[in-house]
Parts: sequence; C-alpha cells; structure tokens
Amino acid sequence: MPFPPADDRIGIPALMRAARGSYAQAIRAHLAAEGIDDIPRNGAFVLSGLANGDESVVDMIRGLGVTKQAVSQLIDTLVLRGYLTRDINPEDRRRMTIDLTDRGRAAAAAICAGTAAIDDELARVLSPAELAGLRAGLAALGHIKERMKEG
Repeated sequence: MPFPPADDRIGIPALMRAARGSYAQAIRAHLAAEGIDDIPRNGAFVLSGLANGDESVVDMIRGLGVTKQAVSQLIDTLVLRGYLTRDINPEDRRRMTIDLTDRGRAAAAAICAGTAAIDDELARVLSPAELAGLRAGLAALGHIKERMKEG
C-alpha cells in the first residue's frame, strides 16, 4: 500500500514530532524480546555505536549534547548493569578503555535489529528517490543545527 503524501499544511516540526520515537519503539520491542529492559536513556546509542565501531564513546556522547557528568553517569550505569567493561588503557593510563560485554553485544544486536526493521519498512513504503530525499532533508537539518550552534 503506498504511503499517503504528506499534507503541505502540516509543518515539518509537527511531522517530525509525529515520527519521533518510531525507531525507539522498534528498538524497545527487540530488546524486550531478548529480555533486556534496563537500558538507560542514550544507552542504546552508545551500545550500537560501540558495536559498529563508529566513533569513540566521548565523540558519540558529545554528539548527543550532554555534559561530561552525564556521560560518566551513563557509562557507570552501563558498566554496573553488565553491558560494558571499563579498564585503564595500558598505553595511556590517563585514559579508559570501554568495551562491550557479551550482554552488551546481545543488546547491540537487538538494537541493530530494531533499527533495521524501521529502515526496511521505510524502504517498502518510500521510493528510492523519496528515501534519498528524506535522508538529504535530515542531513540538512543537522547541518543547520550545527551552523546555528556556531553562531
């Protein structure tokens, strides 16, 4: 069934608000199916980023716009709940090495499956050109945000 066209009278912020949470709901469902129900806020972002080798934890969290204290608390929580290990970096004792545990890898796999479910559904209901337009629009919004932060 084709996706109905967006009504031009509905503003982009309202559309974004309506779409907000679709990935989160799918991720929560996949985590629940694995019996995982204690991932803290922003924890899924960190676990999946570490699993994908995207960037360092510091870089990932910096992108979320949270304080160093919030980062430390998030890492502490993920360590205490058995998702991560934190050890002193043998090459630079001032730094910490953070790795996924088996539980963290299982959670990351569920997070990836939840994300893939939404990506797959989008690919079914949008044409390749529409999906490319969605990606381009979201990337443009990200650039606008960064430009506004810079002044």
